Amino acid sequence: MTAVFALGACGSDNTDSPSAAGGSAAAENCAAGQLTAQGSSAQKNAMDEWIKTYQGQCSGAQIGYESTGSGAGIQAFIAGTADFAGSDSALKEDEQPQADAKCPGGQALNLPMVVGPIAVVYNVDGADNLQFSASTLAKIFSGKITKWDDAAIKAENSGATLPSTAIQAVHRSDESGTTDNFTKYLSKTAEADWTFGNAKAWKAPGGTGANKSDGVASLVKSTKGTISYVELSFAENSDLQKAKIKNGAGEFAELTGESAGKTIEGAKVAGTGSDLKLDIDYNTTTAGAYPIVLATYEIVCSKGSAKAAAIKGFLNYTSSTGGQQALSELGYAPLPEAVRSKVATSVAAIS
Repeated sequence: MTAVFALGACGSDNTDSPSAAGGSAAAENCAAGQLTAQGSSAQKNAMDEWIKTYQGQCSGAQIGYESTGSGAGIQAFIAGTADFAGSDSALKEDEQPQADAKCPGGQALNLPMVVGPIAVVYNVDGADNLQFSASTLAKIFSGKITKWDDAAIKAENSGATLPSTAIQAVHRSDESGTTDNFTKYLSKTAEADWTFGNAKAWKAPGGTGANKSDGVASLVKSTKGTISYVELSFAENSDLQKAKIKNGAGEFAELTGESAGKTIEGAKVAGTGSDLKLDIDYNTTTAGAYPIVLATYEIVCSKGSAKAAAIKGFLNYTSSTGGQQALSELGYAPLPEAVRSKVATSVAAIS
């Protein structure tokens, strides 16, 4: 069954600071054990914060998370070398049975845990507050627009000083759920100009590849004339220029936690039972909504994992209101309460 959830306040009655609330929530959910996980680099900053807090409160817990990219994380889970995986895309049809095979008596679940808005970042001297439509972005990243002073860019940025220099479009060189979500956005909103579909691997010709989210942010930071896509937390950590993006209502929306949350408002739960795969509307017409967002999933066994108790303890914490509040200052948007409670219920059923 498909359900629509509404954005709600996470723990709005809680007067504790995010860090205090996160520490308290961690202590309430302690489970001893050693966990090895890997995958999405989009959630690395979130995982680092969660692990630090959880291990600080839970002396018997040891958790390692390696930022290898979503594709590598899923393959590690399937190979049995990761106890759970982080992925910015839900399991594909051909991946699901392979992942299920690692869960005797159960299934592999897609549990959204981190909402990571995707920023379009650029490094152009003297050009502040740039804004783009999906069509213009599609033409830039497919190589149809090659100069910063192209008429299409000028038309959307009247008054901006745009140089005649070449555009260097940067994409992820590794398989990435961020790429999958960004190209899904382009394929859903600019069909006439983006003919490469969506995938974890970059399909369009040309451009420059960079490894993982920190590699993309570093390259844009150090190279004039670049444009790319990266999660908000990495854009903010590197102090990169972030573009406004035109939404389905015709507005150029600035990227904030609130504007990203407005897009998550309209997402649907497309999974069944304990599986919470989301269907995001990139053409959202909600006023003020920033349309390019991703949800990072934890890929876990509903049953059958030898590490079930340790996984359940840690994810009980990350899906709690305190765990979600702990991310509010790291460039992430907390899960809407309606979906957070569903995630918490799925985690509580892990055995």
